[in-house]
Amino acid sequence: MSKTINAGIAMMKVIEDWDVKQVYGIPGGSINSTMEALRVEQDKIDYVQVRHEEVGAFAAAAHAKLTGKIGVCFGSAGPGATHLFNGLYDAQMDHAPVLAIIGQVGTSDMNWDSFQEMNENPMFADVSVYNRTVMTADSLPHVIDEAIRRAYKENGVAVVTIPNDFGTKDIPADFWSSGHSYVKPLLPQPDEEKIKAALKLISEAKHPVIFAGIGVNGATEELVTLSKHLKLPVVMSAISKGMIPDDFEGNMGSAYRVSTKPGNETLEQADLIMMIGADFPFARTKGMFNPDAKFIQVDIDSSKIGKRHNVDVPILSDAKQAMKQLVALSDEVAHRRFYDACVANRKNWRAYLQQLADKTTSPLGVGSVFKQINRISTGNDVFAIDVGDVTMNSLRFLNMNEKQKFTTSALFATMGYGMGAAIAGKLTYPDRQVFNLTGDGAFAMVMQDLLTQVKEKLHIINVVFSNVSVKF
Repeated sequence: MSKTINAGIAMMKVIEDWDVKQVYGIPGGSINSTMEALRVEQDKIDYVQVRHEEVGAFAAAAHAKLTGKIGVCFGSAGPGATHLFNGLYDAQMDHAPVLAIIGQVGTSDMNWDSFQEMNENPMFADVSVYNRTVMTADSLPHVIDEAIRRAYKENGVAVVTIPNDFGTKDIPADFWSSGHSYVKPLLPQPDEEKIKAALKLISEAKHPVIFAGIGVNGATEELVTLSKHLKLPVVMSAISKGMIPDDFEGNMGSAYRVSTKPGNETLEQADLIMMIGADFPFARTKGMFNPDAKFIQVDIDSSKIGKRHNVDVPILSDAKQAMKQLVALSDEVAHRRFYDACVANRKNWRAYLQQLADKTTSPLGVGSVFKQINRISTGNDVFAIDVGDVTMNSLRFLNMNEKQKFTTSALFATMGYGMGAAIAGKLTYPDRQVFNLTGDGAFAMVMQDLLTQVKEKLHIINVVFSNVSVKF
């Protein structure tokens, strides 16, 4: 007789093979087989019971953003599934690989308007890169494996809906997973002629600027070297905070809605903007850029190049390799008047922020609170930043280095993100100090999951800023 295995356990073994360490969710009748599989496999994978599925989805998204590895969450049929949407949209819009497992009524109850039955596939179509309902118990491990591969390939959300009766059935034990054999695709290397064309534009410009995004992650040294070598001030996207040190003289901070003063002013004056690994959503905002500015764009995704503005020199390349080539094929610039002016402007701005931080008014001002956060930071902290005024203030007042980690809900900008992100941050990096920096309104939306922090014995520093704008 051929060997068999429970389909739900086979699914969990596939998830384990993809090096998943935590799964976030809440029990429900339509997800019982997943709960049983988590119980059986509890020595290999941790089940984290959150108090709201939304927080579980936020945690899965934050794990993916912090590590680049798949985050996993689940919700039962009906309301458990719909509660996931906020976190899944955050993951999808910030291009974070997440697997969402959705419960469904059993096959014999489907299409009878049964208790908590919903047509879930159309609901999740807009928030996913892969969206399937499992059709047979035998195919359950395969569909999960395919979902994870697609989430990685397309950097987005994969949704798998599982009828309740499939996870309890026995299936042939000869299923397989591709997790252990998965190979990341080779990143494109820069075209030397394009690099030379970019350097020509830089040499002709009077006010050249780098705008760096999430694509520079892991390339701190190369970005700082390029900035120093060609005397180019750097403006960072909000989500890439900390990818170059805040104490680097060429770091002008961020731009537009959650901006620093030097960041906005540098971009406004630029006659050449080199976008590196950045997809700036406010690029079409009137007055954001000099209308006569030229653009160089470096990206590993050809669909992003020229998406938001005209591009004079497109460079399809890994950011790190492109920056290395830009340095290797150019002579060092000894002096650039615009760079010096930007550095001086930044110095004045930092002095102004320090004045705010040094104030001892009652109640404490925002700057004074951040002064203490900076004082007690350990140098390799994880900062989970919620959405609202706290986002802008974190970008301005937090003094970060490249060893620390920063995560927020960038493009979707949903309040409540910080709680789940901090939980994921501490579970992923148990030896690091983790902060949840949130506003009173955002905290009120998810404060039930302080219980999750306590239950999981997570030492997280929760800082709630109150501006009373949402009457908390």
